[in-house]
Amino acid sequence: MKPMLNIAVRAARAAGDAIMRHYDRLDAVQVQAKQRNDFVSEVDREAEGRIISIIQRAYPDHAILAEESGRQGDSEYLWIIDPLDGTTNFLHGFPHFGVSIALERNGRLEVGVIYDPTRQELFTATRGGGAALNDRRIRVSSRRGLEGALLATGFPYRDDQPGEIYLALLRHFMGATAGIRRPGAAALDLAYLAAGRFDGFWELGLSRWDIAAGALMVREAGGIIGDLYGGPDYLASGNVLAASPKVFHEMTQVVRQQLQQQSRGQ
Repeated sequence: MKPMLNIAVRAARAAGDAIMRHYDRLDAVQVQAKQRNDFVSEVDREAEGRIISIIQRAYPDHAILAEESGRQGDSEYLWIIDPLDGTTNFLHGFPHFGVSIALERNGRLEVGVIYDPTRQELFTATRGGGAALNDRRIRVSSRRGLEGALLATGFPYRDDQPGEIYLALLRHFMGATAGIRRPGAAALDLAYLAAGRFDGFWELGLSRWDIAAGALMVREAGGIIGDLYGGPDYLASGNVLAASPKVFHEMTQVVRQQLQQQSRGQ
């Protein structure tokens, strides 16, 4: 998978270069609303075009699933692309956004790359090959549980995202941990978790391109990722819970308790 990882890295860096060229002139960037609180800019499209061009030159027969242009092709290889994760941050000049590229083969994640062009931090992972930040091996934290843990999350911002269970979890985790952060870019949240900067992460209603690269990164760094029940359906459901192993165990227990309480309340 090394050649494919190299292509993903090249594509992510090219997209990052395109993004940063617009960063000092945000007032000139054209923006459209896909739905309420969900935006796409000309920068997203330009970055995505650069990624797809590099991949297609190297692997013209591979399929692509990209946030802005959808699904292209049919192949055992599928590239999953978020050209600018954290668009709202970018449009406000808030320096926390990134490029996310993953490769699946027959439904199994093989390569993941997440690139933060503002900090020039390149997170990479290959199945069975571990995870790295700028070529240095990374591991999830050794936190023993929720006490003292720092969690990351993303607030529900669309009408179709479940709000009640999220608020219940937020209330519990706020009282059980050292703190919660909401940086606004799920791919980077997962990369930070893999690097031990966060101890746990949860978010509801994400898309496949938000999750794929970070999911492989977390697993290769020794962490666990699942849906709200700790199961394997997070890519399909978009409901994600990830953490270092002992924190993950406690987080899933909390989720089950909160879901049971809500069920009884109905």
